[in-house]
Amino acid sequence: MKVTEVKDTKGEHRGWMIFCPGCGHGHVYDTRWTFNGDMNKPTFTPSYLSRCKSGPEKTLSVCHSFVTDGRIKFLNDCTHALAGQTVDLPDEFT
Repeated sequence: MKVTEVKDTKGEHRGWMIFCPGCGHGHVYDTRWTFNGDMNKPTFTPSYLSRCKSGPEKTLSVCHSFVTDGRIKFLNDCTHALAGQTVDLPDEFT
């Protein structure tokens, strides 16, 4: 499966997680996003935008994408190597 359910400490549904091959870590889509319910060919709307500073230099990393029918389309404002590309979602955290 391409999607993992995320639960809070009480065991209640919080959202869904995919592994992002661009960033190399998970993106959590909480209940604000629309999910088509397909664990193998997920679609989430709207887009997902992650901005974080990492490393000793506090370099800004940007990941901006759409997930549609099990594929992730990285927008051109991404700072990683997959910017502007569309790739299949990998199986969850493999």
